Amino acid sequence: MRPSGPKTVALTTIKDGDIAAIMGFSGFGKKARTFDLDAIFEQTRRTAIERSQKALAGLTGVFSLRQQGISSDSDSDSDSDLVGPPVPPQLPAEGDEDDDDLVGPPLPPGYSGRMAEEEEEDDEEEDGMQDEDDDNPVRKIPDTHEITLQHGTKTVSALGLDPSGARLVTGGYDYDVKFWDFAGMDASLQAFRSLQPCECHQIKSLQYSITGDVILVVAGNAQAKVLDRDGFQVLECVKGDQYIVDMANTKGHTAMLNCGYWHPKIKEEFLTCSNDGTVRTWDLNSEKKHKAVFKPRSQQGKRVTPTCCTYSRDGKLIAAGCQDGTIQIWDRNLSVHTKFHCRQAHVPGTDTSCITFSYDGTTLASRGGDDTLKTWDIRNFKKPLNVASGLTNFFPMTDCSFSPDDQLLVTGTSVKKDEGNGKLVFFNRTSFQKVYEIEVANASAVRCLWHPKLNQIMVGTSNGLAKVYYDPVKSQRGAKLCVVKSKRKEKQAETLTQDYIITPHALPMFREARQRSTRKQLEKDRLDPVKSHKPEPPVSGPGRGGRVAAHGGTLSSFIVKNIALDKTDDSNPREAILRHAKEASEDPYWIAPAYAKYDGMRTHSCTH
Repeated sequence: MRPSGPKTVALTTIKDGDIAAIMGFSGFGKKARTFDLDAIFEQTRRTAIERSQKALAGLTGVFSLRQQGISSDSDSDSDSDLVGPPVPPQLPAEGDEDDDDLVGPPLPPGYSGRMAEEEEEDDEEEDGMQDEDDDNPVRKIPDTHEITLQHGTKTVSALGLDPSGARLVTGGYDYDVKFWDFAGMDASLQAFRSLQPCECHQIKSLQYSITGDVILVVAGNAQAKVLDRDGFQVLECVKGDQYIVDMANTKGHTAMLNCGYWHPKIKEEFLTCSNDGTVRTWDLNSEKKHKAVFKPRSQQGKRVTPTCCTYSRDGKLIAAGCQDGTIQIWDRNLSVHTKFHCRQAHVPGTDTSCITFSYDGTTLASRGGDDTLKTWDIRNFKKPLNVASGLTNFFPMTDCSFSPDDQLLVTGTSVKKDEGNGKLVFFNRTSFQKVYEIEVANASAVRCLWHPKLNQIMVGTSNGLAKVYYDPVKSQRGAKLCVVKSKRKEKQAETLTQDYIITPHALPMFREARQRSTRKQLEKDRLDPVKSHKPEPPVSGPGRGGRVAAHGGTLSSFIVKNIALDKTDDSNPREAILRHAKEASEDPYWIAPAYAKYDGMRTHSCTH
């Protein structure tokens, strides 16, 4: 390799001008500008100080400050260090101690300090009222507005709302289950589907699962059903053998169901109780047999009927209210002995219509058939925490429910027909004082449901109505989605008239009459049986045109009826015979030869 050292040194010694001359251009361009940053900063600082002094020199008077006044001398002293544009005249100088608390643009010129103080006081009062509203649970009851859903004419005995609050299902004593979609309904409030999943059995309970994709249907038969969101059957529980004495050895219930409930954590598990004296858990993936059996027992060890059942909020406990007035609670994994037991929760012989746990899981509320509402601490289960009496209950499925904030407890009251209004009664959970009530309708309030996400209350009544109470401010979605939609226009009846063909140059005999009024033409066509497709009326009298009258529904009955008719001839028989005398004398073919042959045979027999 050749050494590159001498050539490199020679190139570095060549000046820039010589290189530019050799390459044929004047130079390598302008040199980069250099800036003295210290000098620029110093010049900017001096300019800002001069401007600030000029602006402050033009101001007269002393600025008023909130806490203490500062003299103009101190202002000038402090302003000597100011950097930047002048201070606006509405604001105090930079030396003010309270300026650290000011945030936002400057106040307008006409805005006085008194006005600001008054507004601050108003804001404080509003905040205080808002705090009081937050502390008062009655203010949170959504009862300012309501809508009415017409389920039918009989008692609405079951209500179910999915976790998102989009769909509501109602069931009743008329065996129907109706589906309501709040987002799809308009102001006419019509259900989008109605079906009878259990044929001729009254619906006892409806509930969506925790995922909202299936519905548990409990009716008056022995087999619970699970439907999907559109009403199609997913599962039907198996029926047990009613001839087996030990109910633990049967695969399913053998008597009428009373209640059902989904597990709050496991989406495939649900719970049912029946008149056969058992509480059974089921798995959605196994329809041929129950999962576990719990058998309530009386103090003497006899079988008792559970009338309602539920899970605890964490799903670890199973509770049942029984017909002998007891409330029995089991561990979900131990089905033999009860974990908590209250022998005298309600009057024996009355149906405990509902038991439910509070959201914090420490309190149990029970609605008895003895017209009482009680709360219990399951850790001390011998005596109730609070008791409310005088709450009339005529139905075996009257509900009680906790408010979403766990501060209120609500239940419905029953009334006899045309003897008052059913009410929703609200109790404070701590003091158990009646704090509010809502008159629902001229009928009993049976089912009640307070949805935690929507903050809306659903009520089922004994006259076939399902009412939804809501507040436009405090409630979310739900009924608010459908009340704002206008009713859909009804489709007009299809006109029977044909299109009119205009032929101005046709002969008079071929021209069609001009239609002067569509309504008159429609009425005229309605009278025409061909254009209006009028069905043929039933035949009255003898049949005609191949059709048989109503009294002869078939051809054979028609023939038999005609054969049995009386066809007697009332004419003179002698006259009927003599009508053929002239014809017989003229042509005696059928009469004379026959008699001649007969006479010859008789003569021959006489000779012998």
